[in-house]
Amino acid sequence: MRVAVKNALAIAGVAALAGVAFALWTHYRAVDLSEALSRQETGSRLRIAAESYYAHRDLPESASLDDASAPAPLVAAVRAGSFATYVDADAADPAVWAGTEVGGHVLTVHDPYAEQARLLAQLDQALVLGVVALLLVSGALAVFIGQRLARRIGAASATALRIADGELAARVGNTIAGAGRDEVTALGGAVDAMAAELRARLEAERRVTADIAHELRTPVTGLVTAAELLPPGRPSELVRDRVSRLRGLIEDVLEVARLETDGEQGAPERIGADLLAERAAAAEKPVRLEVAEPAEVDTDPRRVQRILVNLLRNAHRHGRPPVVLSVCGATLTVADHGPGFPADLLADGPRRFRTGRAERGGGHGLGLTIAAGQARVIGAELRFGTAESGGARADLVLG
Repeated sequence: MRVAVKNALAIAGVAALAGVAFALWTHYRAVDLSEALSRQETGSRLRIAAESYYAHRDLPESASLDDASAPAPLVAAVRAGSFATYVDADAADPAVWAGTEVGGHVLTVHDPYAEQARLLAQLDQALVLGVVALLLVSGALAVFIGQRLARRIGAASATALRIADGELAARVGNTIAGAGRDEVTALGGAVDAMAAELRARLEAERRVTADIAHELRTPVTGLVTAAELLPPGRPSELVRDRVSRLRGLIEDVLEVARLETDGEQGAPERIGADLLAERAAAAEKPVRLEVAEPAEVDTDPRRVQRILVNLLRNAHRHGRPPVVLSVCGATLTVADHGPGFPADLLADGPRRFRTGRAERGGGHGLGLTIAAGQARVIGAELRFGTAESGGARADLVLG
């Protein structure tokens, strides 16, 4: 249930309870006052009638002895005592009765109560309407307040998700600015402080990684040159292979660092998606190329080549053949028949220096990270999933 609905129900419920309690108190208080005044007035007339009976054996016109229409509870109370009043508000002709015993007879006086009953009924109707109006007004006010709070929380949540997706420059405080200083504002400030600290740490980590790679580049270049001067033989081949891998790793780290600085820009041109696939398939054999629907796209061919080669290389290294590169419009798909991507990569995307699961082999996580970074630069969408064969599947959707 949304916060606005919860807030509206809570406020409306409290207002309804308060309104009903006030209405009930007002009703019973009005009934008590009305009956008390009527009993007092009718009782005064009964005393006058009793004094007249004792003094002159005469009764006023409104008084009577042993009236058969007198309410039974009143007669019983008079027989048990000396004076009693009774309000018969539920009768067809409401009346207030007063009675006392004189000379073994029951002397009674009664006054009409219909007008008082009508006024009390009107009061009850007004109270009911007031409670309904209070419920509607409080509900509308609660919905307004709840929606305002929900919008602020929703805006803060959306910004927090943008930060989680890597947009570390986003700030919650900017989305709820001018809304006052309350708990939501305090929460936004805490999220902004966390995002700023996270951004600073990531920037420091990137700088350290890039600096280390730059520092290693020069000695590794010297190692490559020295390895080329070694005499032919198996030991020399092993040294050259390891140096080449080290050099490739350093170049990948530097490329990741460049992509994470948001300073890279693509150089788009009009080209066929099938031609891009053919170039990548020729660079990373063996690949089964399938063109279902050729199309022309505006993109950076060099960066697309880098993405596809990395995806194909990952499929060859961690999957099982056959590796398929298919083209359907502006979507290029790389699929293998291996164990598939790990669940954390499908959920969070590729991360540098995070290897896959054991059955897909080891790695540094740089190839897929570079592919995702290059896709961001050219405005393409790179999706990771599971192929129909159960292996890994990567869809590159070009803009």
